[in-house]
Amino acid sequence: MPVRRQPLVIAVAQPRITAYDVVANALAHADAVRAAHARVVVFPELSLTGYELTAPAITAGDPRLAPLVAACAETGSTALVGAPVEDEAGREHIAMLAVDDAGARVVYRKVHVHRSEERFSPGAGPVVLQVDGWRLGLAICRDTRFAAHDAATAALGMDVYVAAVVDHARDAHVPAERARRVGAARGVWVATASFAGPTGEGFARTAGHSAVWAPDGAILAQAGPDAGQSVSATLRDAGQSVSAMPRDAGQSVAATLRDAGS
Repeated sequence: MPVRRQPLVIAVAQPRITAYDVVANALAHADAVRAAHARVVVFPELSLTGYELTAPAITAGDPRLAPLVAACAETGSTALVGAPVEDEAGREHIAMLAVDDAGARVVYRKVHVHRSEERFSPGAGPVVLQVDGWRLGLAICRDTRFAAHDAATAALGMDVYVAAVVDHARDAHVPAERARRVGAARGVWVATASFAGPTGEGFARTAGHSAVWAPDGAILAQAGPDAGQSVSATLRDAGQSVSAMPRDAGQSVAATLRDAGS
C-alpha cells in the first residue's frame, strides 16, 4: 500500500526588509515564521540583506540569525531564506538557506546569475530539499526563466517548485506566468515568494503578490503588492505514490493571508 504523506502547509512571505540590516531582517523573518503557522515558509531572493549586491556575505552560523532559528524551533517550521554566501573556495553566491531548530545551512546556490550580478558565481546545479517526505525543488529568480532548470530539477524528483524572486512592479505578471508554465510542464505545485517594498539596484517598487499555484495553474493563495504579508496553502497527498499517479492528483485546502512581520 502506498504511504500517505501528511499534508504540507507551505507559506510564502514578503516581510518588510531593511537594506543591509541582517539583525532587523532576521527579526522580521522570525515574526513572519510565527505568523505563518506553516511547516515551510519561503522568503524572497536575498531576503536577509535586501537585494543589495554589495551586501557582505554571511555564514550559516551567523549569530544574527539566532532569533530566526528560535522562531523555527518554536513553530516546527523550516524557513527558506535568501542571502549572499561564500563557499569553501572563496567564491560568492546568491543562496538559499534552510533554517530550522538545528540552525541554518546553505541548501541552494543560484544557477542562472544575471550579468549585473557579476560578483557572484553560478551554483553547481539543481537541488531538491526533502521535508516530511515532500520534495521541494529550489530556484532563485532568474532560474525560473529557463525550462532547462525546472526540467533538470524535476528529473531529481520534485513535488513542489519553490522559487525566491525579486521583480519590478511593472513585471508583476512574470512570476505567475512562469509558475503556470512550470506547474503544467512538470505536474507540480509552485510556491513563489516575491519581494515587496523598495530594495536596491533600482527596485524602488517591487512586485509582491507572492503566491502558491496548483499544477493546473489555479491560484491557491496570493498576497497583495505590499510588504508585510504572507499567505499559505495546504498541499494534500491523494494517497497514491508520487511515482504511480500524476502529482496533480493532490489538492489544496485552506488559503490564508497573514501579516508577515515588520
